[in-house]
Amino acid sequence: MKLKKIIAWVCSLSCIAGCLIVLRYNQGYAVFTLATKDRDLPIYCVDRKDEKLSISFDCAWGTDYTDKILDALDFYKVKCTFFMTQFWVEKYPDYVKKISERGHEIGTHSRTHSHMSKMTADEIKDELTTSANAIEKITGKKVTLFRPPYGDYDDLLVKTAREMGMYTIQWSVDSLDWKDLSADQIASRILKKAESGSIILCHNNGLHTADSLPLIFSALIEKGLNFQPIGELIYKSGYKVDVSGKQILN
Repeated sequence: MKLKKIIAWVCSLSCIAGCLIVLRYNQGYAVFTLATKDRDLPIYCVDRKDEKLSISFDCAWGTDYTDKILDALDFYKVKCTFFMTQFWVEKYPDYVKKISERGHEIGTHSRTHSHMSKMTADEIKDELTTSANAIEKITGKKVTLFRPPYGDYDDLLVKTAREMGMYTIQWSVDSLDWKDLSADQIASRILKKAESGSIILCHNNGLHTADSLPLIFSALIEKGLNFQPIGELIYKSGYKVDVSGKQILN
């Protein structure tokens, strides 16, 4: 009976505050997550009906499988987005150049790969400025996309990035390739959820990520979906981001 009263109370609150209520159960307790429409949210996916979607690769550790990933992208004529930390960029400048020259987009993944929701505005600006400069010095292309390390963010981070001319990008489909899932498991996770407007998260140094790409690309392309870099997938003006993180045209 108590649980029913709690649910009724939260539902009433959602009507008043315009909140999205997510209910889950954890060891017998009802746990509510409230995402208010006043929050400054990153872009998780895009409201598109034209069968376009994006795949992205976060670069923070190593290059062991990067060439194989690039070869798969070339073979299937897929252009994508790589998010790079500054220390990765500085350690592997030849790969930064190679990725850019093969037609892929590059965004920043921060300078130090830290939890940026714990930072001040000045610290955030330093992370984004220095990491973007490191990329731009090699590619000659302006950085306009940013993915927070660990997917960790708060309003200040999203607001500060936006004021610096950067779109904060999350993901709607998580490959979990960093857990060393098999190629079949990675592909299965992605194929179950990918749709028009999706942003897929992968990592350049996932153990079986490169092997999963032919399975992913062949199936989704056959389905009629078209891959493009995130910078071409998202809207640049006249949009809003709803409480689920979906970017929608006004």
